[in-house]
Amino acid sequence: MASVSNITFDCENPRELATFWSHVLGYPPVEYPDELRRQLLSSGMTEDQLADRWIAESPDGSGPRLFFQRVPEKKERKNRVHLDLRTFPDRRAAPAEVDAEKDRVVALGATVVRLVDGMWGPHPEYHWVLQDPEGNEFCIQ
Repeated sequence: MASVSNITFDCENPRELATFWSHVLGYPPVEYPDELRRQLLSSGMTEDQLADRWIAESPDGSGPRLFFQRVPEKKERKNRVHLDLRTFPDRRAAPAEVDAEKDRVVALGATVVRLVDGMWGPHPEYHWVLQDPEGNEFCIQ
């Protein structure tokens, strides 16, 4: 059975976007460890090639690993896949708690698209649609 190893973002600035998402998810700062950097450079990679790929991952492997790779083209349309973030992993957040998390993420560089506040059939729905610094849509609930 297959499992997800990375959620990959095509982007213009991998390091900047990896840093943004690291802060959003509470992951440690993004940097190549010195030994890995030396190994990659000694294998023939250049500094520019290293700058083309970055990751954001939880130190204990409990969260999703995000992989960012530089691509030449700009984002032109709506994402076909996006991330939905829960304010609290173990319970449904109250609207004020969701708003506070939205404000924290906006302070990190996200942009507000819209608020969804209503019903989905019999279920209440309250979440913010945002964009990361490169325009990738995601939601906070």
